[in-house]
Amino acid sequence: MTLPRVFLHALGMLNALGDDVGTIVKALAAASAPGMGTLPARDARGAEMFAGRVSAPLDVAPPTALTAFDCRNNRLLLAALAQIAPAIDDVRERFGAHRVGVVLGTSTSGIAAAEAALAHRARTGAMPASFDYRQMEIGTAAPFAAAALGLTGPAYTISTACTSSAKAFASARRLLQFHLCDAVVVGGVDSLCELTLEGFASLESTSPVRANPMSRNRSGINVGEGAAVFLMSREESPVFVAGTGESSDAYHISSPDPQGVGAERALRAALADARIDAQAIGYVNLHATATRKNDEMEAHLMARVFPDGVAASGTKPLTGHLLGAAGATELGFAWLALAGEGVALPRHLWDGEADSALPRLDLVESERYLRAAVGARNAMSNSFAFGGSNASLILGA
Repeated sequence: MTLPRVFLHALGMLNALGDDVGTIVKALAAASAPGMGTLPARDARGAEMFAGRVSAPLDVAPPTALTAFDCRNNRLLLAALAQIAPAIDDVRERFGAHRVGVVLGTSTSGIAAAEAALAHRARTGAMPASFDYRQMEIGTAAPFAAAALGLTGPAYTISTACTSSAKAFASARRLLQFHLCDAVVVGGVDSLCELTLEGFASLESTSPVRANPMSRNRSGINVGEGAAVFLMSREESPVFVAGTGESSDAYHISSPDPQGVGAERALRAALADARIDAQAIGYVNLHATATRKNDEMEAHLMARVFPDGVAASGTKPLTGHLLGAAGATELGFAWLALAGEGVALPRHLWDGEADSALPRLDLVESERYLRAAVGARNAMSNSFAFGGSNASLILGA
């Protein structure tokens, strides 16, 4: 059975690099992230926290009927969706609202709103009247977006920690390949909250300075926030989803399998699904969290899957680790390099001090573009999560 090819169209995005795609492209070219910096608050150990924040005012409120779901997470989502609203309106009119689905990844939902409400109760003895418990339900992102957009097709949220929005693309692709939808809004969203920041700090996984992936001096992640959404359909456009690979090694609740067995299975499954070999990949967006164990696993994994080398970069020092939105955001960077005229590959921002215990990767440290050779117009984006969840996505042009 030959399944139809699925294409990515419009992209809406905001994160520490900027508040829209145009601004983000310029910031990527300059390797400058104005939203990255030290937070005013310190963690429970008294240490500073370095994170990626969205500076947009987020003044687009939910429709009146959805006021109960008004929280920062959903406003980030609305801001990204607004950037591709004309494309969504077009498919809704042409295909019908019931034929357009929504699949989103997240890990925080409205937790920040709940934290503020609980702090208010501690001060006053009562929850604020504006707070609704449904804001913090993990599955509300996609149904909220569907209702806000007037869509009635399948709408569901995927929450598998750092692979959430990467897996959303694999799921959305299946809805289109099996003709359950004619178009799907797909992506991810996550917002900063104390639970996430303190949680990673308690695992001693955060860095008080900008993350330094693949360096011998790497010391942990920077948490970030943002949203990235695409419109996906079977209608032809310059970039398509060539392959997806998913696996779960269940090695440990918070540490990756040191050998990367499950992660490698995901990468090779994506290559097999795309029906290409590793030499056909021109760029890889690494998961590259800058933690000791993740980078060690990933460097060895990359050396095995790409023995001849491949241009690669980890973009989390520019955005922070967007957790549930990381997969969609980093796939967005790969899409820009494929679809955008003259858009350079994202740079790998680090101190340049390689870890001698790790295989040396071909990291993009200066201006480079996806090579135009026939058969090499493919880009891969990888995501690895707590609990051993792994996802690899390949885009072709």
